[in-house]
Amino acid sequence: MNARRFAAPAAEALAALAAGALFSRACVDTQAWALQLALLGLLAWRAGALSPARAAWLGLAFGAGWLTAGTWWLYISMHRYGGLAAPLAAVAVAALALALSGYLALAMALFARLRRGTPWLDAPLFAALWLAAELARGLLFTGFPWVATGYGQVDSPLAALAPWVGVYGLGFVVALAAALPALALRQGLRPATGPALAALALLAAAPWAGRDFSTSAGPLAVTLVQTNVAQDEKFAPERLPEALEWLDGALRAARGPLVVAPETAIPLLPEQLGPDAWRRFSEGFRGDRAALIGLPLGSFEAGYTNSVAGLSAHTATLPGGFYRYDKQHLVPFGEFIPPGFRWFVDQMQIPLGDFARGPKVPASFAFAGQRIAPNICYEDLFGEELALRFTDPAQAPTVLANVSNIGWFGDSIAITQHLNISRMRTLELQRPMLRATNTGATAVIDHRGHVSARLAPFTRGALDAVVEGRNGLTPFARWASAYGLMPLALLSLATIIGAGRWRRAP
Repeated sequence: MNARRFAAPAAEALAALAAGALFSRACVDTQAWALQLALLGLLAWRAGALSPARAAWLGLAFGAGWLTAGTWWLYISMHRYGGLAAPLAAVAVAALALALSGYLALAMALFARLRRGTPWLDAPLFAALWLAAELARGLLFTGFPWVATGYGQVDSPLAALAPWVGVYGLGFVVALAAALPALALRQGLRPATGPALAALALLAAAPWAGRDFSTSAGPLAVTLVQTNVAQDEKFAPERLPEALEWLDGALRAARGPLVVAPETAIPLLPEQLGPDAWRRFSEGFRGDRAALIGLPLGSFEAGYTNSVAGLSAHTATLPGGFYRYDKQHLVPFGEFIPPGFRWFVDQMQIPLGDFARGPKVPASFAFAGQRIAPNICYEDLFGEELALRFTDPAQAPTVLANVSNIGWFGDSIAITQHLNISRMRTLELQRPMLRATNTGATAVIDHRGHVSARLAPFTRGALDAVVEGRNGLTPFARWASAYGLMPLALLSLATIIGAGRWRRAP
């Protein structure tokens, strides 16, 4: 009897785990966007027939599969490069996925509790709770929005809505379109016809929302450097001279007037290089050429920062002789240590593991009539934070530049995932993105999210391309720069409260 009692929930949880793992696939293969809708619809259909407790378990299992399959590469950074024992690294990945899936578990429990059995009411409720779970994961405890739903839609018809609503708003629309027909199917095929047609109309009409909110700011020739230094060799003293010599040669030989090198392309402080070496790096960028180079900056007294140095004729008069961008949104455990987790970080061997934060709204790097806004690695997951740079339209960036070192995660899906994250930022803000990385994906993305040029990953070389800067603000840039994600949070809260009041109405 007991075995029968628990067999069905266990099988259901395993099925949800597998469905969640498949759901994450669209963040790598963006042509699988329709699969994402189908799986989300299946989740809504099943959660709509369960008790709150069973629905919570369903959400927890779906989320665990989704996040484990989407972020398993964290194991590589912790075990292979961080030196953490394999079992502990595997447990850490699983524990993170389970903890973050708690938001979805709560959302599914509330959906089961508040649903009315009417798809026209329940589908918006499901979408609002899905949005609330994604906002919680993206904002609380510094946020971890990797593999958010919208990233699987960069090549779908719904991508045209990104300049209006951003990645989280896109997730809301996906959940709504998936839940409408799925929830209606419980009442039979004929009653499901209306909601199914509404969902199809939404998909068909979305591309009509696509338009250019920006205008050309002119072309800029660029060279993006890909250093391809293995992570376990990056800080090795015997490896540094050759790597720095190659970088110096690549910077000098670059064809583009703007050269961009990846995060910690120089893994030493300028004073550690010595005055002659730093002068050699910078002296070639005092005429009509400029460079953005990733390196650590700071001191023991002031704190160290993960930074980008901008070199040009204009910056020669600035303190230190260069423009400076300091990373603001730091990676937990990799760049700062959360309270109570010093013991965990001590198990790993990650250098420069505790950085100071830069300003929230930094100045852009001015060159050749363009305003270039650097961001470092993980920071381009936070479109609402990049939008803060668009508060003053006259000073808004014309080009975004991401410098990254995904070498921490080996030859994994993280490379393609991060490329698609950058593509979403270009859709939201309608600005091109330059991506200069250590191991990939080094690429140029235009303001409509298309990859116009790309280097093969895990190769050492330089990518020459031309990028078109853009002026003007998208609706997302306007409201997110002024209010952050508050409008979406209010939309979610109002819908959930409305559902609760409707349920209590006589």
